[in-house]
Amino acid sequence: MLLTFSSVDLQRRSAITRVLPLGQQRPDYTNCVMNVSSATFRFVLACTVFFFCRPAIGQVAVQHTEGLVHGFLVLRTLEGETLAHGDLIQVAHANRVTSHLMFHFKDGSVHDETAVYSQLRNFRLLRDHLVQKGPSFSHPVDVLIDALSGQVTVRYTGDDGKEQVKTEHMKLPPDLANGTIFTLLKNMPPETGEMKASMVVTTPKPRLVGLAISAQGEDTFVVGGDKRKATHYIVKIEIGGVTGLVAPLLGKQPPDSHVWILRGEAPAFVKSRGPLYSGGPIWQIELESPVWPDRADGH
Repeated sequence: MLLTFSSVDLQRRSAITRVLPLGQQRPDYTNCVMNVSSATFRFVLACTVFFFCRPAIGQVAVQHTEGLVHGFLVLRTLEGETLAHGDLIQVAHANRVTSHLMFHFKDGSVHDETAVYSQLRNFRLLRDHLVQKGPSFSHPVDVLIDALSGQVTVRYTGDDGKEQVKTEHMKLPPDLANGTIFTLLKNMPPETGEMKASMVVTTPKPRLVGLAISAQGEDTFVVGGDKRKATHYIVKIEIGGVTGLVAPLLGKQPPDSHVWILRGEAPAFVKSRGPLYSGGPIWQIELESPVWPDRADGH
């Protein structure tokens, strides 16, 4: 016979008269309950620590905290023609980072993106503002993403030449990667396998797509005559739904982007290759070194 004791049963057990054989002691149910309760508590505590300390699905854990940065970049075609020169300026206040990437094109076009994200345990985008305008962009846009509230505002020029505004309230996941791809890859070890993330794209209506990111080995580059190796990452866009199924058949599947990251104690961006906007050509971003003008005094 199986006996089940509630807490009330145990409190009243002293009032129950039970005849026991001579020499047999009454079972200590209090110790049994305490042992079970202790084991249950340890199990619940372990589960709580595990679920609250592990990164959320798709989010990248902070391996290397971001700080003060000012880098010089150049944007080129695959044939090597220089299209634009740029700056990456980044500042950090406590656990919040603001990253500003700007390219000034030779034809007067501008690519200007400011991403604000937190780096407390995991990276999380808070806000992203992208402006693309000028003849290099077939569809100039101004996109503002509030990742926490889910509000996405797109300003663009309609077919009639007038400014149009679309505002959508979207359910944005915590793994949103707009404006932070390079940072995420610096914190993604090559042995991680495939990582999933999300991104808002505009057509011009804002839409959420998936990203599948994976390491594809190492490639060699040279600095000052010394050979170095950079990890090659491939970023694939996953459209999803019926549209995603027919996109490859219609030739509208977005091309892959490629990013090279120098691993080590302080991972660094080396190069990227891919479109800068939806439907755009494949361009290449690389580091650029300052060039000093010649001076007669030799200084």
